[in-house]
Amino acid sequence: MKRFFVAGAALALAMSVGAATDAQDKKTLAFVVNGASDFWKAAEAGVAKAQDELPDYELVFKYPETATAAVQQRLMDDLVAAGVAGIMVSPNDPKHSTESLNRIAENAVLFTTDSDAPDSKRIAYVGSSNVDAGVQAGELMKKAMPDGGKCIMFVGILANDNARERVEGIKESIAGTNIEILDIREDDIDMARAKRNVEDALAANPDIDCLAGLYSYNTPRIYEVVKDAGQLGKIKIIAFDEDPVTLGGVKEGTIVGTVVQQPYQWGYEGMKMMARYIEGDSSFIPENKLIIVPTKIIDQSNVDAFWEELKTQQGKS
Repeated sequence: MKRFFVAGAALALAMSVGAATDAQDKKTLAFVVNGASDFWKAAEAGVAKAQDELPDYELVFKYPETATAAVQQRLMDDLVAAGVAGIMVSPNDPKHSTESLNRIAENAVLFTTDSDAPDSKRIAYVGSSNVDAGVQAGELMKKAMPDGGKCIMFVGILANDNARERVEGIKESIAGTNIEILDIREDDIDMARAKRNVEDALAANPDIDCLAGLYSYNTPRIYEVVKDAGQLGKIKIIAFDEDPVTLGGVKEGTIVGTVVQQPYQWGYEGMKMMARYIEGDSSFIPENKLIIVPTKIIDQSNVDAFWEELKTQQGKS
């Protein structure tokens, strides 16, 4: 039954994309994420804004059914079969997906975002420097624990470049201090497992000083568990990204701070860049093929202003 459902979904996707292209004679550009997460709502809003400025293109935003490389690859294969002109993707397991990504790149313009696949034939990466973001998270740790402490980190897919580079940046930042990373727990973008990882870590380490969420949904799980344990304000929480729970915790002072990316810009600028490239303009692509959108630290001093800006971007204010 599952096989027929997936096949039907693929056919429906091909028909919908192909029909839009044939009927309106527009090229289709797709933004493909790595899994279902509220983090991507800002990018989706950016793509919607780019659509207003790219009337000659049809822009689509796609979530894979599950957060696996195989399912994501099948989704991109379906898009290519439907005639898509360009794909911007946050690749799952890019290190082991070079061949399949290259197959996409042979049939459509391929950009990466969020987590790069530098060994593939992608045109360019548009997104954060995850090493720099990790360094900023390390700065938050040092501010919260000037005398040192023990920390456990939580992440979705540690093999992905975005996770690996964040860890690299954090370790670089805290080198020479008395801050110790005890463990990094992975959840494969499974929300139930993400929460269970925090519960297990807290049970095994009742004297832990710091918990850090490296993916957008990790910190809300940390917050929930720490709150239930009556430890809010006692355990230092370090965050990434701008989940509403995270921003609420920063505002109330129970989360030290969060390192935010600019996924809205990935969607907005990324779609426009793909269109420019398809139209023959590659002048904006640097020699290293890395188009870095800076990250920034959000703490109590600037969380209100950032939250209002985010709501404006998403059309919520």
